[in-house]
Amino acid sequence: MPVKILMPALSPTMTEGTLAAWKKKEGDTVKAGDVIAEIETDKATMEVEAVDEGTIAKILVAEGTENVAVNTLIAVLLEEGEDAGAVDAFIAGGTAPSAAKPAEAPAEKKADVKSEEKKEAAAASAPAAPAHSGQEGKRIFVSPLAKRIAAQNNVDLSKVTGSGPNSRIVRADVESAMKGGSATKSAPQQTATAAPPASGPDAKSLADAYGMKYREEKVSGMRKIIASRLTESKQTVPHFYLNTAVNIDKLMALRAEINDGSEGKFKLSVNDFVIKASAMALKKVPAANASWNGSSILFYENADISVAVSTPTGLITPIIKEAENKSLVKISTEMKDLATRARDGKLKPVEFQGGTFSVSNLGMFGVKQFDAIINPPQGCILAVGAGEPTPVVINGKIEIATIMNCNLSVDHRVVDGAVGAEYLQALKQYLENPASMLAL
Repeated sequence: MPVKILMPALSPTMTEGTLAAWKKKEGDTVKAGDVIAEIETDKATMEVEAVDEGTIAKILVAEGTENVAVNTLIAVLLEEGEDAGAVDAFIAGGTAPSAAKPAEAPAEKKADVKSEEKKEAAAASAPAAPAHSGQEGKRIFVSPLAKRIAAQNNVDLSKVTGSGPNSRIVRADVESAMKGGSATKSAPQQTATAAPPASGPDAKSLADAYGMKYREEKVSGMRKIIASRLTESKQTVPHFYLNTAVNIDKLMALRAEINDGSEGKFKLSVNDFVIKASAMALKKVPAANASWNGSSILFYENADISVAVSTPTGLITPIIKEAENKSLVKISTEMKDLATRARDGKLKPVEFQGGTFSVSNLGMFGVKQFDAIINPPQGCILAVGAGEPTPVVINGKIEIATIMNCNLSVDHRVVDGAVGAEYLQALKQYLENPASMLAL
């Protein structure tokens, strides 16, 4: 029997991805472990390996196709001795899993519809996605674009006749039903649970109305995820903020001494010290190393530090696992590797998903201080500013010291003010006495 190759879920949160490239073509023989495709998720591009042996009989989703739902049938593999004629019967038998994507609330722009029309035409031979069962229990097969238009216009797909391959409902069928009116549902009444309108005025309509010049760029999958999660964080997590000023003169002197003696083998950054200090402070104040879990609070045994890294497509947070147990040199080496692969989109999900505490450092851009948004489900994030020469009072005298501001954003459901303050106190002690971090 032919073997289905499905769009894999490459992370626990992945619901769709882009089929970036096929590494095998129709007719190629593959073995278990062979790389057959590259899948682009919201934050990384990953290789997909074959789990069965056989011949690629048919590729159903072309490379470059975006928004391919997890578990969509993307190709069919024939095992040894199987006839190629079995493929069409296999597909026609309705064995393809659902590739339907939930309808988006806002109407699609004309450019997006045209783009999806092209995809629909290119995928004419692809298996239809079963949208749902009709009144008689018959499965309805519909293209993603047709389903989206139907949802936006309250069209009952069970009353639409499909004209596509295998009676698949395509855009023209939905539009024809809309003109006839017989398949259109009555508009549902608005309830208190209806989706809220988009926040703020329509920027494009406003710019067009006033003749403002602009360049429009389609929102990437990564940017959509960032927007969604940050909005969720600010709306659902009760943030509060604490600040401390750290004298990093000793840290800068120790860093210079270590780097001078490394003979070019490595170069520690201030951020490496911050990561190490953050982790050690979490071990000293474990109550801050926690996450809200609704009916419970999770207290983590290790300090897995998520470090914010800017990439061309958005922010990503690769993780230094068990940072409290790693040397500064080890942290520096790992961080450079993770940052490089993050910017190239080559991180594995396990390398940027998870983490128990986040660090965001904008000091290299000259930012003096800022408040960061918590990265759920983590309970805290540390915002680090630039170290600047500042007049301070030391032993009753005014002296110039290099002062670095550290702002802690805290989920008040998990961490109380006293715990947050205790954590910042421990962090400050480690950063102002960096030699205490060299034992590990």
